[in-house]
Amino acid sequence: MRLKNLLKHDNIVIQSHDNPDADSLASGYALYSYFKSKGKMVRFIYSGRYKIQKSNLLLMIEKLNIPIEYVEKPIEIDLLITVDCQYGTGNVTRHKAKEIAIIDHHQLEINPDQYKYSDIRSYLGCCSTLVWQLLRKEGFDVNSDVKIATALFYGLYTDTGQLGEIFHPLDRDMRDMLHYEQATILTLRNSNISLEELEIAGLALLRYIYNDKFRFAVIKVKPCDPNILGLISDFLLQVDCIDTCIVYNEVHDGIKISIRSCIKEVKACELASYLTAIIGSGGGHNEKAGGFIQRRLFEAQYNNMILEAYFTERMNQYYESFEVIDATQYTVDLTQMKKYRKTRVPIGYVKLSEHIREGTPVLIRTLEGDIDIIVEDRIYIILGVYGEAYVMEEERFLQTYRPVTAKISYSAQYMPVIKNQLDGTSISLDKFAQACAAKEDEDVYAKPVNIITKLFTRWEPDNYMYGDVGDYIAVNKQDMSDIFIINKDIFHLSYVEVD
Repeated sequence: MRLKNLLKHDNIVIQSHDNPDADSLASGYALYSYFKSKGKMVRFIYSGRYKIQKSNLLLMIEKLNIPIEYVEKPIEIDLLITVDCQYGTGNVTRHKAKEIAIIDHHQLEINPDQYKYSDIRSYLGCCSTLVWQLLRKEGFDVNSDVKIATALFYGLYTDTGQLGEIFHPLDRDMRDMLHYEQATILTLRNSNISLEELEIAGLALLRYIYNDKFRFAVIKVKPCDPNILGLISDFLLQVDCIDTCIVYNEVHDGIKISIRSCIKEVKACELASYLTAIIGSGGGHNEKAGGFIQRRLFEAQYNNMILEAYFTERMNQYYESFEVIDATQYTVDLTQMKKYRKTRVPIGYVKLSEHIREGTPVLIRTLEGDIDIIVEDRIYIILGVYGEAYVMEEERFLQTYRPVTAKISYSAQYMPVIKNQLDGTSISLDKFAQACAAKEDEDVYAKPVNIITKLFTRWEPDNYMYGDVGDYIAVNKQDMSDIFIINKDIFHLSYVEVD
């Protein structure tokens, strides 16, 4: 969906869900400003049983001049855009409209085929990010109005546990690019918890479940702002015998969760994905993550299982589901492996010093996470066809690859971006990538992974490679200490069995 396709309508109503939060206010406000700039008659509304009461939201509306209206009775509309929600679901008052567009970041709850216009991306941390990207496609600069930029930043801030549970690189892109009012964010941040919410957090901490075998804690919290979950999670990780924790509460259509980890064997983002698999969505980064479980999917999958039991059982299953391998201590058993040869499929490479001055600190943003490095003449970035990025030293690159003339076909949800940490500029790596292929036949011994494997390589002793069932664990024929994991899709594309 493109916003420009909606400009054929002159009278437009943007609707938040019935219990607006900062993300829905920010998303609706930004869309309102876009359509207003195009000369459209536009309203921003919400309905439901109660008017907005939370102090930080009232302050946000006042300070940023957000023109939201409370509408009690159903109205008839030319074009209705539901934002941070999906038309026809339980948390949205139904208004009659000639045409409907849906912009949301929650799990798909409607049949999008019945609506001509919809953009629903459950992998994003907040709806503000989706709106930001839609506006960028239309050339609408949100930074031209500091109030819009501040609203979008605060929407992201609140929906991702104070930025601790960011799901996706697009969320991180928006966070880095917005020019917001720091003073306003500080004021809103320090008005975010009421005395009632302080009491909610205190009571929740008294009712924890603790597992001393795997050193994790689970806490249920009464209905509250998602920020409270992050606050409790951060506090729990200060306890000396807790390595990981889950804090959750029930909302109208599901379960919101906040996850923390302080051990290298468990990435919070991976644990969030595990707990929400099939029934929701989750992600974040290594230490902090979050997610959402859709109620109807949970009930269908687990037959109304008590939530405390679900999280406790799943956590036990999680810890028993994987093995940890330290490549520096691992003895390879070649009798269990077959020999494979890497095919010479063209992939991309970028020599950073040809585009950014040496000595510059940069951040390489990928779907798997951020990589911080200093630009050196000997550093190359390798780009795989699925958008994966690897840092490689020149000596190893020249030994392994040679430049070729070829067109690379990428198939990625997000292509890696490199951000200059000194001036804030960004470039998409695929725009500068040249093609290369394996210089010589590269042989490996490999076998399928039959249990989830977390491999700490010789090159990265503090950050594991994740191997799911069906992926491959491989060892370089020329260097038996060079052990690594290969995604099953990439493996079948890039390797063939040899005698």
